[in-house]
Amino acid sequence: MKKEIAVFLDRDGTLNEEVGYLDSLAKLHIFPRAYDAVRLINGSGMKAVVITNQSGVARGYFDEEFVETVHARMREMFQGQGARIDRFYYCPHHPTEGAGSYRVSCPCRKPEAGLLIRAAGEMGIDLAGSYMVGDMPKDIAAARKVGAKGILVRTGYGSKHASLPVTPDFIAGDILDAVIWIVRDRAK
Repeated sequence: MKKEIAVFLDRDGTLNEEVGYLDSLAKLHIFPRAYDAVRLINGSGMKAVVITNQSGVARGYFDEEFVETVHARMREMFQGQGARIDRFYYCPHHPTEGAGSYRVSCPCRKPEAGLLIRAAGEMGIDLAGSYMVGDMPKDIAAARKVGAKGILVRTGYGSKHASLPVTPDFIAGDILDAVIWIVRDRAK
């Protein structure tokens, strides 16, 4: 069976505005060009998969039910614009903050690649042929750990990274520029 190619997308700062901790639906503002980017992913036959750290759960700012509510709202917003996010994966943990079972060093928190590996297993994704788009070096590092290509966007925290501990395959102005590059890269 042929494996799927995915574009793994960081959430905050990549698809939607970075607001610190997204603890209210009123703070959810999707970048307008993100809709075009996800439609382009859909049209190319790749999967659009969100991979996000949500340590606000560990810190007690919101619970996992709220994260699911945000993802349901995002799914609706994208569908309303003719775009489909195939799946959302998130890590609620933090290695040093919070309490209880959420305060743990885990394999799912980027820069670790646990969520990408989980998505690959559940969705039949070829990690080496896939891409990770995000606004932080940890997004690129997670991609490297599974052999995927990493693209840094200059939205969110991306504009603050003048020097990077890991070199991305491409630096894009925003999510749409990143996906345009991905489509061209796949055509090579």
